Amino acid sequence: MVLGVAGLSVGLALGGVVLLVALGWTLQRTVDEEAFRTADAVARLAAEDALPDPLPVAGGQLRVQVVDSVGRIRAASIDADRLVPMVRPDQLAGDGRRRTVVPGQRLGWQGPVRVVAVPAQAAGEPVTVLVGRSTVDVRHATQAARTVLLVAFPLLVGLLAVVAWRVVGATLRPVEALRSGAAEITGRDAADRLPVPASQDEIHRLAVTLNDMLDRLSAARARQRSFLADAAHELRSPLTNMRTELEVAQRLGDRSDWPAVAADLLVDTERLGRLVDDLLLLARLDEQPARPPGPPREAEPVELGGLLAEVAARRPGQRADGPAVSGPGQRADGTAVSGPLVARGPSVPPVAPGSPAPPVVTVAVAGPAWTVGVPDELRRVLGNLVDNAVRHARGRIVLAVEPAVDGAHHLVTVTDDGPGIPAADRERVFRRFTRLDEGRARDAGGAGLGLAIVRELVRRGGGTVELADAGPGLVVRLRLPVLPEPD
Repeated sequence: MVLGVAGLSVGLALGGVVLLVALGWTLQRTVDEEAFRTADAVARLAAEDALPDPLPVAGGQLRVQVVDSVGRIRAASIDADRLVPMVRPDQLAGDGRRRTVVPGQRLGWQGPVRVVAVPAQAAGEPVTVLVGRSTVDVRHATQAARTVLLVAFPLLVGLLAVVAWRVVGATLRPVEALRSGAAEITGRDAADRLPVPASQDEIHRLAVTLNDMLDRLSAARARQRSFLADAAHELRSPLTNMRTELEVAQRLGDRSDWPAVAADLLVDTERLGRLVDDLLLLARLDEQPARPPGPPREAEPVELGGLLAEVAARRPGQRADGPAVSGPGQRADGTAVSGPLVARGPSVPPVAPGSPAPPVVTVAVAGPAWTVGVPDELRRVLGNLVDNAVRHARGRIVLAVEPAVDGAHHLVTVTDDGPGIPAADRERVFRRFTRLDEGRARDAGGAGLGLAIVRELVRRGGGTVELADAGPGLVVRLRLPVLPEPD
């Protein structure tokens, strides 16, 4: 604010100087114009050889002389000197209209006198009309203006400083309130927010924006705390099991079945390793910046039918080169599909409930279905979906791919004949560490991260994922971007 007041003071000072100069120039020009008008009138009288004596002059601020070529005064106003010209003889030399300043003592006045000279003719002889005008009133007006500025300038600067201080203070008061409010936020209370001023201005919008940012940070912190708590809980379960088994085996001593203990520990270790891998993957996905629309940089063409067969072949007891089936088929959601179907796996009838490894059957419309994506990520997506279906299926799991109908996305479905998921929970299961009550009872090692990883990877690849009713069972629908079939 000090710099602003200083700049304003300099501006006002420069403005005052310009005002004084303009005022002096204007008054001086007025004096010259009045003197020249009087001189022109006397010159016309001289040309008509009608010079009166004394010369008529309006007011007491003008004195007029008519001087011939040798410096003699031919006529003068009533109060002008009739013996000595207003100017020296050398100043009378020259042609044209001229102006000069002479000391006031030559005319009996105080201060400088403005004298103008206008050539004329009187009785055929050249003469010069001299008109003197006092500049005392000009000097007095200029001095009065300077005095007023010198007195008013400090007062005006002081007044402006006070007004600026009050205005800037009122403007910055909400900012100070924001600063003090920010200083009081410690992060321990999630409800801490900045005060929002009532004025609908930029400060108000800034406070609202900052509070929105605090809401997002608070939500992110809550998600992080929940994530850490759930991760700690999930990690504690296999560690507790491992410790309990080792303590029991240690107490039993030689009576312990160490091969069985080792097998149980291996199962818990594998579960722990899967959980750590899932947590690391989610952490990497969260740290990566948002990708622009379109496939990722490391994406490459992937044939979905072959990828489904590869995923199904990894399941125990499955084959990826089953017989071809032609004729009308059926989509995973129960609607009819016309055209030849290719079955990459045996045609297996439904297995009785309780079967530990339901068969996985792949069904695809004849012809390649090319997409663009990261192969490892697509394998991870389909693997998670198949693992989830295996834990809940009663008879079998069907993997199907349908070429794009809209020309933009292929449809990949993973269908199981398990209990399904209620419609109210189909969006919630995509959250991290979310397991339904039935899943908690039957889940053999699941931590509730599989579907969360699926949605994140599919979204980053430019696709979508949703759950639907298979009647009975559940169908997961993946829509993956289409890649034109390569030559």
